[in-house]
Amino acid sequence: MINWLWLSFVVILLDQLTKQLADRMLTLYEPVYVLPIFDLTLLYNKGAAFSFLSDQGGWQRWFFTVLAIVVTTVLTVWLWRLKQQEKWVAVSLSLIIGGAIGNVIDRILFGHVIDFLHFHYQQHYWPAFNIADSAITLGVGIMLYDALVLAKKRD
Repeated sequence: MINWLWLSFVVILLDQLTKQLADRMLTLYEPVYVLPIFDLTLLYNKGAAFSFLSDQGGWQRWFFTVLAIVVTTVLTVWLWRLKQQEKWVAVSLSLIIGGAIGNVIDRILFGHVIDFLHFHYQQHYWPAFNIADSAITLGVGIMLYDALVLAKKRD
């Protein structure tokens, strides 16, 4: 099932292209209205999800980079060992791998992750995110669905 890594490369490509566009076309912290519940807002995240540990002295950059590389390695080995009928697990792992690598590239090159998709309702804002974060979330969702629904049908 390792041939599903093409999906990881698509995620990485889309993620990096959209981040570079956002970084070039948007001004840091200045939202661009798109819909009543959605803005494009350029933000730099030095932490992890929801800016976890972003206010630390810089050690978190390398911690999250190494952690993502280790997790990506484990997930790639898992992908390699999948059986042919575990297609949705392969899709989910490929999405997670692509998203993790997309954010690792940012951490290594810039010291932060570029976020720019920003949903809100009135004055309540969801943390900004990017294509890599979306791929990871979708991958985890597919994995949960596979584990809770599809695995029972396979067995």
